[in-house]
Amino acid sequence: MSGWKRRFGSREAPWWESGVNFICVPDCGRCCDEPGGIVYLSREDAERIAKHLKVSLKQWLSENCRTSFDGRFVLESKPEDGRCIYLTGEKTCSIYEVKPAQCSAFPFWRENLVSGRAWEKTKELCPGIDHVDAIEIHGDSIKLNLEADRIAEKGFRFI
Repeated sequence: MSGWKRRFGSREAPWWESGVNFICVPDCGRCCDEPGGIVYLSREDAERIAKHLKVSLKQWLSENCRTSFDGRFVLESKPEDGRCIYLTGEKTCSIYEVKPAQCSAFPFWRENLVSGRAWEKTKELCPGIDHVDAIEIHGDSIKLNLEADRIAEKGFRFI
């Protein structure tokens, strides 16, 4: 059995392996506009964003992150509404060029792909799934996104 199948699923081909239709809809922001969402950060994410913002890693982590119950760094949320601190009023990402890997992997997160039913629930949130302008995202690309999300979710704890 491949390493991928050991980490992500059963011995049968996943339902999405033949591909799904998706396009990130411009100025949508629905994936970032969920109060209480948690974005786990890899060390590479944190270093890339801090460099982009021209601040030290330590400063960025102290000003823009918090730690989860188990000590992993996660993006801070806006205190007034619990949404992503980088989501603008126009529903765009102010750090789009360097956004965290977990953000880039959406909607291809394990919890969204675990079953057809979970995917249908994700479709209620994400208008890019099966959008009229969507393109087919092949199973191999989905696997890469799942792996990126898995690594991001592992996170990191120390600087």
